[in-house]
Amino acid sequence: MTAITPLCATEFDDWLPLWQGYLQFYKAEVAAATTAVTFQRLTGGAEPMGGFIARDGAGAAVGIVHWIRHRSCWTVGDYCYLQDLFVAPTCRAGGIGRLLIDAVYGHASTLGCSRVWWLTHETNTDAMHLYDKVATRSGFVQYRKML
Repeated sequence: MTAITPLCATEFDDWLPLWQGYLQFYKAEVAAATTAVTFQRLTGGAEPMGGFIARDGAGAAVGIVHWIRHRSCWTVGDYCYLQDLFVAPTCRAGGIGRLLIDAVYGHASTLGCSRVWWLTHETNTDAMHLYDKVATRSGFVQYRKML
């Protein structure tokens, strides 16, 4: 049985290995200071962002997802950006990713958001099999410039 709960400030030690697994999956590095600020933003209650953590029947942390609420010029309701979805490799294909996405959907609905959206890398085909079942692919291509 998997339990999905809002991420709270006392769960840093459970969250950190999943966050590091996510970064490793995408071959990314984030400074320790940025990681600390990120966790505080996710759990401090002062930012328009938060997260959920998934725990297995034994209470072990097995997945995380983060969300960021933001304005849009296209709707009155805010959008909710689903960011950083990660499930421990040994627990994949068991429905945990879907449960985490559903938690964001429910929370976004409670906040009055009009849309939940996210990005994934084009090589993340395993995740895209799930995403194609729970959302509509937009067809947009992302461009960015680092500042």
